[in-house]
Amino acid sequence: MNYKLFATVCLVSTILCVDVFSQALTYPKTAKGTTVDDYHGTKVSDPYRWLEIDTAKEVMAWVEAENKVTNAYLSNIPFRDGFKKRLTEIVNYEKFLAPSKVGDYYFFSKNDGLQNQSVIYYQRGIDGVPMVFIDPNKMSKDGTAAISILGFSHDKKHVAYGINESGSDWQTIKVMQVDGAKLLDDELKWVKFSSAAWYKDGFFYSRYDSPSSGTELSGKNENHQIWYHKLGTKQDADKMIFMDKENPLRYYGAQVTEDEKYLFIYVSQGTYGTEILYKNLDQPNMAPKKLFKGFSYEYGVVDNVGSKIMVSTNHGAQNNHLISLDLNSFNSEMDYEKQWKILVPETKSLLENVTTAGGKLFLNYLQDVSSHVYQYNYDGVKEHEVELPAIGTATGFSGYSDDKEVFFTFTSFTYPPTIYRYSIADKKVSKFRSSGVKFNPDDFTTEQVFFTSKDGTKVPMFIVYKKGLKRDGKNPTLLYAYGGFNVNLNPGFSATRLALLEQGAIYAMANIRGGGEYGDAWHKAGMLMKKQNVFDDFIAAAEYLISEKYTSPSYLAVQGGSNGGLLIGAVVNQRPELFKVAFPQVGVMDMLRFHKFTVGWGWVVEYGSSDTLAHFKNLYGYSPIHNIKPANYPAVMVTTADHDDRVVPAHSFKYIATLQENQKGTNPVLIRVDVKAGHGAGKPLSKTIDEVADTYSFMLYNMGVTPKW
Repeated sequence: MNYKLFATVCLVSTILCVDVFSQALTYPKTAKGTTVDDYHGTKVSDPYRWLEIDTAKEVMAWVEAENKVTNAYLSNIPFRDGFKKRLTEIVNYEKFLAPSKVGDYYFFSKNDGLQNQSVIYYQRGIDGVPMVFIDPNKMSKDGTAAISILGFSHDKKHVAYGINESGSDWQTIKVMQVDGAKLLDDELKWVKFSSAAWYKDGFFYSRYDSPSSGTELSGKNENHQIWYHKLGTKQDADKMIFMDKENPLRYYGAQVTEDEKYLFIYVSQGTYGTEILYKNLDQPNMAPKKLFKGFSYEYGVVDNVGSKIMVSTNHGAQNNHLISLDLNSFNSEMDYEKQWKILVPETKSLLENVTTAGGKLFLNYLQDVSSHVYQYNYDGVKEHEVELPAIGTATGFSGYSDDKEVFFTFTSFTYPPTIYRYSIADKKVSKFRSSGVKFNPDDFTTEQVFFTSKDGTKVPMFIVYKKGLKRDGKNPTLLYAYGGFNVNLNPGFSATRLALLEQGAIYAMANIRGGGEYGDAWHKAGMLMKKQNVFDDFIAAAEYLISEKYTSPSYLAVQGGSNGGLLIGAVVNQRPELFKVAFPQVGVMDMLRFHKFTVGWGWVVEYGSSDTLAHFKNLYGYSPIHNIKPANYPAVMVTTADHDDRVVPAHSFKYIATLQENQKGTNPVLIRVDVKAGHGAGKPLSKTIDEVADTYSFMLYNMGVTPKW
């Protein structure tokens, strides 16, 4: 294809293609190609196929032109700078994550206030002097290098960590010696979706082959593999442990038990369903054996006592239960359920997570989207319910078998993240570190309501607002949801959200189907052929907020990211009159081709594939790009990033080009493409402040609301 024929874009440098003072915007002219695909006899045109090549010069020129239009529009919002200033003030406080004890040291991360990335510290003893262990801010001038701890060695002398550049999912693994914070020479490339599962003087990790030049961002990722790296050697000396050439579209992950007796290899065909293989590491010549096969259920090995393992699973329990299994007598050819013992039976609440520390089990249940944590012994006997300070979300409770205490973080919409210390023996909770944010929770109210969806299903939603709110239908409201991949949206605090709430706005979060808040059934009710339930739930949430006079269509904004971006694109197509503003963020917008880019193939288990006739019809019926028709759409600001190699930016590029072509009203439909950023994780704080300021400014400006500073 001659891309120059499809690159008619407005690149005026002094006079932009937009008059921000008039009602109508002039968008860059996006050339249309003649590509037509045949899906099972249905001809589907794809005129903006050329935008999929995001590294092409013509596409980069188009992005530059679109960004100029967007920046010109945003720069003329009179209170944009005020929002940025206020956000900077609000987030400028010390932020900590809960510490983890590793040998004689305690590790924790801290942000002094406005650092782009949090710094990892360590100190000898709980009352020791904190010292910098790793500072990612020194790894790049613009703060776009992010790090994550992948695993400590079992002798607690070394740690492997990953570096992500510019928001990409690709990682480089490096190794530090704990004592003295000494960086070693070990460096592992082309790592993606990996831990570091230590065994003796090295660790298992997951990687891909080196991609061909130019395909790092959008090329299809195939043939995930598990390798073993021995400390102090070059990567080309690493040993491949597991690969399945017959099934190139699978993920593989490694886990080693704390006693270094077993290696577990997790296999998945996508984002749902797990197989597990195991290997006794005391038997070097043993080939990995199937432990759980098939991809109908999820399994997670929690811990072991000798040959007996504890596994959390939804096999036989939609809300999950905890089972035990003896590997010495296990027979993969026999019925699983006849060989396992149920340690903790399923309950009406979702068993969200199981962790271990100090020889105890900690089971975290989700009851109407609120955490309840219980301490059990390894025989499955409940010993204690951990006292939590309020209704909200508790995370943590993880440590080594000889630990005497664990730490956890508690948060809610109006409860800033607070770190607590839990003594395992005497079962006492004490506050360890409070948040430094300047915020009075008594000024705000959180409600949980249950609204009725189209098919009669009751769906929960949290509503947060400043006290004294009048339900007159005129309150600016931001409705957020996700609705997919078994992901739970739990109550959590956001300092940046305060800048919106203090202006009298409402924040609503709907726990719609497709998530996992009520177990496997809740997830499956919003996936594959039942995806429309997700959109119906969200629309019903919006209608509830309107009918109860929290807001009205003139003051309602909707937001979602990734799968949530798909959600926003779909509901805006189906009910454009219901919303005033929409923010589809890094969304999956082309449901016919998503599986052809990077790791998009892994989402087929959630969405289905256009390669199958029945799924094609379903996907074609709601795919955001393919259901845009000439209409009066809300004000839309699409957000994506140039280094997003999970949901590639081509989704957003093709979507906004189609929307700009079909917008018949005067509301702006814009795209904001971030530079040196990715899907969201690891984004520098400065970029986050800029994006949130633009989001809130765009929202209120299009509602005709002026903030009061």
